[in-house]
Amino acid sequence: MNPKVSVIIPAYNTEAYIAKAIESALKQTLTDIEVIVVDDGSTDKTIEVANSFTDQRLKVIINQQNLGVSAARNIALRAAEGEWIAVLDSDDWYAHERLEKLVLLAEETNADMIADDIYFIKDGATSPWSTLIQESGENIDKIIQIDPVYFVETDVYGQAGLHLGLSKPVFKREFLVKYGIEYDETVSIAEDFWLDMKCLINGARFFLVPEPYYFYRSRSISLVRQSQLSRLNQYCLATYSFMQQKAVEKNPALMRALSYNLAVFKKNLAYAQVLVPIKKGEWLTALREIRKNPGFFYDFISRLSTLMERRFQYYVMGNKLVFEMSYNLQLKRRKTN
Repeated sequence: MNPKVSVIIPAYNTEAYIAKAIESALKQTLTDIEVIVVDDGSTDKTIEVANSFTDQRLKVIINQQNLGVSAARNIALRAAEGEWIAVLDSDDWYAHERLEKLVLLAEETNADMIADDIYFIKDGATSPWSTLIQESGENIDKIIQIDPVYFVETDVYGQAGLHLGLSKPVFKREFLVKYGIEYDETVSIAEDFWLDMKCLINGARFFLVPEPYYFYRSRSISLVRQSQLSRLNQYCLATYSFMQQKAVEKNPALMRALSYNLAVFKKNLAYAQVLVPIKKGEWLTALREIRKNPGFFYDFISRLSTLMERRFQYYVMGNKLVFEMSYNLQLKRRKTN
């Protein structure tokens, strides 16, 4: 008989964290589960830690080379046999009752996917500093259904909002199989956001639970330290590509929401194309980009107070997530890369 839930854990060089992730899955109050760890070519002792567990519900799959987070998750999806699919990053963990609570609510609401609020916790801290909903400014105190337009409109780069692309929904496997939905292996950033979008444009009933049961660990290797230009270029390409799909073209409101997001990405890309070379001391490149973007100085002045506030929060208040949240990043979208 197939398990109720398949927990999939992609992992790459997280030997210090993965034991807690696996334990949190195996110790769920819902015991009818399987846990599938896909080690994506780790060079540390991640595999040894995973293999140290003797619980028969745990399966470890080893990629001999690093394929990326999307490929690792797809391998786990194809191996999964559960009625529901739950994603867990290898340096995060679940509250003990998470799966039982979410599956029960999913069945009551006839959901195809269901997400909870997220605890944000700093690496090494003993308690969370905030949650996704608290940081969003949204007043959500009951279960709500999420439609694709709302999903996009509240997840705009650099702007306050719900940013459900950061969430970790539990998916009905039958729905994913029916529509052939997997992670896009050509996308190396924001892959959770685009998987959710694939589900939504195929008619998925998506519900959000205001209680947090997922612990999202913030580590120093977050995307904020990776190339901003590369990120923004990928955001633009992925958004434009998604807008070409027929289901999107038939939904004017969704097309407008995505078009707005694309415009925001392009504006930030133009700004970054000047700012990045300035930070590197590449003045000729910066001057060339300023000529292409004469509104740079106005844009810079308009952002100055926000930039100062971010640095105050980061360096003085110790809020290590301030840059990630302000840039609407999935804090660990490439943790397995």
